[in-house]
Amino acid sequence: MEPFNRPAPFYLAVLTCAAFLGAPPAQAFDRTAIIEGPVRAEIIRVIDGDTLLVAAKPWPQQTMEVYVRLRGIDAPEIKSDCASTRTLGEQAQAALAAMAGEQSEIRLLHISGDKYFGRVLADVTLTDGRNPAQELLSGGFVRQYDGGRKNAEVCSFW
Repeated sequence: MEPFNRPAPFYLAVLTCAAFLGAPPAQAFDRTAIIEGPVRAEIIRVIDGDTLLVAAKPWPQQTMEVYVRLRGIDAPEIKSDCASTRTLGEQAQAALAAMAGEQSEIRLLHISGDKYFGRVLADVTLTDGRNPAQELLSGGFVRQYDGGRKNAEVCSFW
Protein backbone atom coordinates (compact mmCIF):
# COMPACT_ATOMS: atom_id res chain seq x y z
CA MET A 1 0.00 0.00 0.00
CA GLU A 2 1.32 3.46 -0.85
CA PRO A 3 2.20 5.55 2.24
CA PHE A 4 -0.41 8.20 1.40
CA ASN A 5 -3.16 5.67 0.70
CA ARG A 6 -3.27 4.21 4.20
CA PRO A 7 -6.59 4.34 6.07
CA ALA A 8 -7.22 7.30 8.41
CA PRO A 9 -7.05 5.16 11.59
CA PHE A 10 -3.42 4.35 10.75
CA TYR A 11 -2.48 8.04 10.74
CA LEU A 12 -4.47 8.67 13.90
CA ALA A 13 -2.55 5.88 15.65
CA VAL A 14 0.78 7.27 14.46
CA LEU A 15 -0.08 10.79 15.67
CA THR A 16 -1.29 9.48 19.03
CA CYS A 17 1.92 7.49 19.59
CA ALA A 18 4.03 10.45 18.55
CA ALA A 19 2.17 12.69 20.99
CA PHE A 20 2.75 10.29 23.89
CA LEU A 21 6.40 9.72 23.03
CA GLY A 22 7.01 13.44 22.78
CA ALA A 23 5.06 14.32 25.93
CA PRO A 24 6.95 16.11 28.69
CA PRO A 25 7.75 14.23 31.89
CA ALA A 26 5.00 13.75 34.48
CA GLN A 27 6.35 16.43 36.83
CA ALA A 28 5.49 19.04 34.17
CA PHE A 29 1.82 18.42 35.05
CA ASP A 30 2.28 18.89 38.81
CA ARG A 31 -1.09 20.03 40.21
CA THR A 32 0.68 21.69 43.16
CA ALA A 33 2.31 24.29 40.90
CA ILE A 34 0.73 27.69 41.53
CA ILE A 35 0.00 30.55 39.18
CA GLU A 36 -0.10 33.63 41.41
CA GLY A 37 -2.48 35.64 39.21
CA PRO A 38 -4.54 37.66 39.21
CA VAL A 39 -6.49 36.27 36.28
CA ARG A 40 -9.64 38.15 35.34
CA ALA A 41 -12.76 36.05 34.84
CA GLU A 42 -16.51 36.35 34.36
CA ILE A 43 -18.86 33.96 36.12
CA ILE A 44 -20.85 31.86 33.67
CA ARG A 45 -22.66 29.68 36.20
CA VAL A 46 -22.63 28.68 39.84
CA ILE A 47 -22.25 24.89 39.92
CA ASP A 48 -22.71 24.37 43.66
CA GLY A 49 -21.71 26.06 46.91
CA ASP A 50 -17.97 25.83 46.26
CA THR A 51 -17.56 25.63 42.48
CA LEU A 52 -18.01 28.15 39.65
CA LEU A 53 -17.83 27.84 35.88
CA VAL A 54 -15.99 30.93 34.64
CA ALA A 55 -14.74 32.48 31.43
CA ALA A 56 -11.14 33.19 32.42
CA LYS A 57 -9.11 35.77 30.49
CA PRO A 58 -5.47 34.85 31.12
CA TRP A 59 -4.07 36.74 28.10
CA PRO A 60 -5.26 39.58 25.89
CA GLN A 61 -7.95 38.44 23.44
CA GLN A 62 -7.95 34.91 24.95
CA THR A 63 -10.81 33.41 26.93
CA MET A 64 -11.15 29.90 28.30
CA GLU A 65 -13.95 28.24 30.23
CA VAL A 66 -12.81 26.51 33.39
CA TYR A 67 -14.40 25.12 36.55
CA VAL A 68 -13.00 26.83 39.65
CA ARG A 69 -13.20 25.35 43.13
CA LEU A 70 -13.04 28.02 45.84
CA ARG A 71 -9.96 27.38 47.95
CA GLY A 72 -10.39 26.56 51.63
CA ILE A 73 -14.05 25.54 51.76
CA ASP A 74 -16.30 22.54 51.26
CA ALA A 75 -20.02 22.90 50.62
CA PRO A 76 -22.67 20.25 51.26
CA GLU A 77 -23.33 18.15 48.17
CA ILE A 78 -26.48 19.06 46.26
CA LYS A 79 -26.51 15.54 44.78
CA SER A 80 -26.41 13.84 48.18
CA ASP A 81 -28.64 10.87 48.95
CA CYS A 82 -29.55 12.66 52.18
CA ALA A 83 -32.35 15.23 51.93
CA SER A 84 -30.99 17.44 54.73
CA THR A 85 -27.54 17.58 53.12
CA ARG A 86 -29.11 18.40 49.73
CA THR A 87 -31.06 21.25 51.34
CA LEU A 88 -27.90 22.66 52.93
CA GLY A 89 -26.10 22.32 49.59
CA GLU A 90 -28.86 24.19 47.79
CA GLN A 91 -28.67 26.97 50.40
CA ALA A 92 -24.89 27.26 49.91
CA GLN A 93 -25.37 27.31 46.13
CA ALA A 94 -28.02 30.05 46.43
CA ALA A 95 -25.77 32.14 48.69
CA LEU A 96 -22.88 31.89 46.22
CA ALA A 97 -25.22 32.65 43.31
CA ALA A 98 -26.44 35.78 45.12
CA MET A 99 -22.85 36.99 45.52
CA ALA A 100 -21.98 36.03 41.94
CA GLY A 101 -25.01 37.83 40.55
CA GLU A 102 -23.72 41.12 41.91
CA GLN A 103 -20.39 40.86 40.04
CA SER A 104 -19.43 41.73 36.49
CA GLU A 105 -15.92 40.35 36.89
CA ILE A 106 -13.93 38.39 39.45
CA ARG A 107 -10.24 37.75 40.00
CA LEU A 108 -8.59 34.37 40.45
CA LEU A 109 -5.46 34.22 42.61
CA HIS A 110 -3.09 31.44 43.71
CA ILE A 111 -4.40 29.12 40.98
CA SER A 112 -3.41 25.45 41.10
CA GLY A 113 -4.68 22.11 39.89
CA ASP A 114 -7.51 20.47 41.78
CA LYS A 115 -7.52 16.78 42.64
CA TYR A 116 -10.27 16.26 40.06
CA PHE A 117 -9.26 16.59 36.41
CA GLY A 118 -10.66 19.58 34.58
CA ARG A 119 -11.03 21.89 37.56
CA VAL A 120 -8.69 24.40 39.16
CA LEU A 121 -8.43 25.51 42.76
CA ALA A 122 -8.17 29.25 43.41
CA ASP A 123 -8.72 32.10 45.78
CA VAL A 124 -11.52 34.20 44.32
CA THR A 125 -11.94 37.92 44.85
CA LEU A 126 -15.15 39.69 43.91
CA THR A 127 -15.14 43.11 42.25
CA ASP A 128 -15.91 44.77 45.59
CA GLY A 129 -12.94 43.02 47.24
CA ARG A 130 -14.89 40.37 49.14
CA ASN A 131 -13.73 36.74 49.26
CA PRO A 132 -16.80 34.54 48.62
CA ALA A 133 -15.21 31.57 50.43
CA GLN A 134 -14.86 33.67 53.59
CA GLU A 135 -18.37 35.07 53.17
CA LEU A 136 -19.81 31.55 52.88
CA LEU A 137 -17.82 30.41 55.93
CA SER A 138 -18.98 33.40 57.96
CA GLY A 139 -22.58 32.72 56.92
CA GLY A 140 -22.35 29.10 58.05
CA PHE A 141 -23.07 27.71 54.57
CA VAL A 142 -19.80 25.78 54.20
CA ARG A 143 -17.03 24.30 56.33
CA GLN A 144 -13.29 24.77 56.12
CA TYR A 145 -11.49 22.30 53.89
CA ASP A 146 -7.78 21.81 53.31
CA GLY A 147 -8.07 19.46 50.35
CA GLY A 148 -7.58 16.29 52.38
CA ARG A 149 -9.77 13.26 52.59
CA LYS A 150 -13.41 13.93 53.48
CA ASN A 151 -15.27 11.99 56.15
CA ALA A 152 -17.97 9.61 54.96
CA GLU A 153 -21.32 11.37 54.97
CA VAL A 154 -23.75 10.13 57.60
CA CYS A 155 -26.72 12.22 56.47
CA SER A 156 -25.27 15.29 58.10
CA PHE A 157 -22.82 17.76 56.70
CA TRP A 158 -21.74 19.10 60.08
